[in-house]
Amino acid sequence: MQSLWMIVASLLFACMGVCVKLAAESHSAVEIVFYRSALALLPMLALARLRGVALQTPHWRWQLSRAAFGFAAVIAYFSAITLLPLATAVTLNYTSAIFLAGYLALTGLRLTAGIIAALILGLSGVALLLKPALHAEQMLGALLGLLSGALAAMAYFSVRELGARGEPETRTVFYFSLLSSLGAGLWLLFSELHGVDWRSGTLLLGVATFATAAQLAMTRAYAAARTLTAAALAYSTVVFASLFGIFLWNETYDGWSWLAMALIVLSGLAATQFAPIPEAKPASPAR
Repeated sequence: MQSLWMIVASLLFACMGVCVKLAAESHSAVEIVFYRSALALLPMLALARLRGVALQTPHWRWQLSRAAFGFAAVIAYFSAITLLPLATAVTLNYTSAIFLAGYLALTGLRLTAGIIAALILGLSGVALLLKPALHAEQMLGALLGLLSGALAAMAYFSVRELGARGEPETRTVFYFSLLSSLGAGLWLLFSELHGVDWRSGTLLLGVATFATAAQLAMTRAYAAARTLTAAALAYSTVVFASLFGIFLWNETYDGWSWLAMALIVLSGLAATQFAPIPEAKPASPAR
């Protein structure tokens, strides 16, 4: 039953995606990332104090690496959500497990038959999803979606190293929120800043609230459930995103698109099983 927390987290991540897509009607992706990160700072600080976690860290290099790649991944992911059907953007972001398996192979992980099969399956799914499902004007969004997955995998790698060094995940998420707020804030100094009204303010608050709640639910799921079970249930975000897209925006998907998304999900599950990916999951950098 504890693994059901991952279903809750997946639903909350999909709700965050809905808020991002709606907020993008009046705000840029960078603005949304800024509010999402800044509004999460105080809750994460309070959680760190509640758990007795000090904010000082001896692992600044890995914290900066995790925050930088995570920040770039979220920018790319939110941009993809604004340009693509919601389920397509979410699915492309979930290629992070495939990219991470590749990164781990480059750092010395032995390439087993299972990992190779997962990589081939994932690449086949990506090719199938991009070719029949997307129009030429959506290719930028598709590239950003894939970029978000690749950057998220690099952030996961940093989180994996932090976890191996005993760094508390609460501290890691706090520094990610802090540095993302600073990065987006500096970006906005040279960009157009849009006013916040009741509607957009509610949506921006929704992005931050759903993202923070989802990370907490996901952390509890990984702490209480079998890792592989929790990792498998994480892909239910694609299902929830598909349903939201159908009911809210009348998004339609043909048989090839559904097959492509299924291949990507299966490849992610296989990569999670055959490579030591799950350690990175609780501090999800790309959502």
